[in-house]
Amino acid sequence: MTDLASWDQRNEDYLAASVARTRLLLEQAVARQRPAERQVITSPEPPRRWLFRTPDERPALATASEVPVPEVEAAVEPPPALVLLGDRFSLTPFERNVLLLCVAIELQPGLAALCGDAQGDPRLSYPTFALAFTLFDDPTWEPLLPDRPLRRYQLVEVHQPQPTVLTAAALRAGERTVAFAKGISYLDDRLALLLTRPPDESDGEPGSVVAVVDRMLAEVNAVRPGYEPVVALLGAESTSKLLVAQAACRRLELTLYQLPSALLPADPGELELLARRWERESMLSPVALYLTGAGPALDRLVARTSGTVFVDTHDVPSAPGRTVVVSEVVGPSTAEQEAVWCTELDTEGQAAAPGLANQFHLPTPTIRRIAQTARRGVGGSVADRAWSMCLAETRRGMDALAERVESSAGWDDIVLPDRELRLLRTLADQVAQRRQVYETWGFGAKSSRGLGINALFTGPPGCGKTMMAAVIANHLRLSLYCIDLSKIVDKYIGETEKNLARVFDQAEHRGVVLFFDECDALFGKRTEVRDSHDRYANIESSYLLQRLEAFGGLAILATNMKSALDPAFIRRLRCVVDFPSPGPRERTQIWRRAFPAEAETDGIDAERLGRLNFTGGNIVTIAVNAAFLAAAQGVPIGMPHVLDAARTEAHKLERPFSERDFELLAVGG
Repeated sequence: MTDLASWDQRNEDYLAASVARTRLLLEQAVARQRPAERQVITSPEPPRRWLFRTPDERPALATASEVPVPEVEAAVEPPPALVLLGDRFSLTPFERNVLLLCVAIELQPGLAALCGDAQGDPRLSYPTFALAFTLFDDPTWEPLLPDRPLRRYQLVEVHQPQPTVLTAAALRAGERTVAFAKGISYLDDRLALLLTRPPDESDGEPGSVVAVVDRMLAEVNAVRPGYEPVVALLGAESTSKLLVAQAACRRLELTLYQLPSALLPADPGELELLARRWERESMLSPVALYLTGAGPALDRLVARTSGTVFVDTHDVPSAPGRTVVVSEVVGPSTAEQEAVWCTELDTEGQAAAPGLANQFHLPTPTIRRIAQTARRGVGGSVADRAWSMCLAETRRGMDALAERVESSAGWDDIVLPDRELRLLRTLADQVAQRRQVYETWGFGAKSSRGLGINALFTGPPGCGKTMMAAVIANHLRLSLYCIDLSKIVDKYIGETEKNLARVFDQAEHRGVVLFFDECDALFGKRTEVRDSHDRYANIESSYLLQRLEAFGGLAILATNMKSALDPAFIRRLRCVVDFPSPGPRERTQIWRRAFPAEAETDGIDAERLGRLNFTGGNIVTIAVNAAFLAAAQGVPIGMPHVLDAARTEAHKLERPFSERDFELLAVGG
């Protein structure tokens, strides 16, 4: 191989010689137009043969005195840029000469006047197909066809104002074509407006990425060696899929450009132009395209263009005429993530690496970015800063699908029987220890489903189900998201499943706790099919069963009507916790914790208040209302305020009560 400087010089020499020969042909044509001035031509007449020859006809390397310069340069590897253009686009000899004519005019504008003289009209100071027919041997009609390379890829641009005929239309070499002929490579500015180069994450490819790339390239070579594939990257983690595409491009020595489907033009004509421009770019430069999203425009672009294309999608794109290789990308394993955390965090933060890798399933570039920012931050430990940043990372995409629940509740705020409390602590421990059980001890290898942890909270309203979900999330230091059924349930068939799929996909391995309140609205019993509504309702329930079982995170379901749930859900739940209505002892404890330490109280007797038959949620409401009554009077919170608020709560619940009981409580009876 020749070094770049030497190739540049030979390419310039080749262009100069080719342009000089083009000038000779134009001068000959001018002389034929004016026979009396033939003697002005001082250069010898060029041989009547192609200026360019096909690869099979190129002469062997010889001295410059034996073979004309263009043929000498064409025989040396790598060939000059103009020869590469002809080879890559499979141009015929006549098409190559038409292209050279247009390029020569761009490189030496003085030749434009010769074009006018050769065509017998000084106003025609530009090349045309008609001029090419007179200059070159064996002209054909092929270059004029719109599907031939000169026009299809805009190697030569045709300016044909009405009513000019095509053969007389002005021709001009495309800007990208001229730059390539000069040995200059750049991205077409019309593509540069849409495409971006993703940051290169070549610093240590995870083993999972290497394995996917190995399988992918093996499948591509099995289809056709040297084939430019369409690779559909399936999976929920977009960053990991981009890493796979970048790793594959490094092996194939390609430059990767990214294009989201949202930027694709809707007009078929504009989309066709975009496809042709990219196809031309892939033939001129070693590039690959990375498409994100889905839709008809994306499928058409993939089908109408060539070159290596990666598609980040959940569905295999439709690309008639092209073979699609499907690769499943699952992202780095927990062990790989822990190794990256240990490498990127300082000695102080490395102890938190196992917990970070266990709770947050993040791609390698994200881990590096968070770790580097945490090391530079201030306030708290490096581990705490990294954990907080991971929590912020999980909010991406989730806030639009569910409501994040903020609560400072802890285990001390919960009043439950010992059996239920032990069951809930066991549930929290399972989330924290799932890596050891599933990976280290091998339980995860037995099945790819049912590895998520889920639970059902049942009981009457106000018994603390939502609060308990917040306690578990706070204990695990994870974000709690309550699913808003108004954003999920849709009257149109299939839309509810799509909405749920988006929620589960975003939450998968994101380190969040999903909370389905009033879950019987979604997870109801399947019924006997009497009409189409029953059939689709059963399909919806079956989908939810499968998706809940496949979910890899923690999902908590809450209902007041356990009997309304489908029995198949009960089987798939890790545990079921019944929240009973509190008895006098539990109510007393709740009353003691209902008033914050900062609140001013006077004579609050939790023992007496525990006799009132209210749930924990009702007690919290009564305490808040009593605080407002006392604040309005400018006095501490006392028993009269609490009892007044309790009367209001009983009226609200339409619960019968005895005024005598309240009077006895007021005086301590």
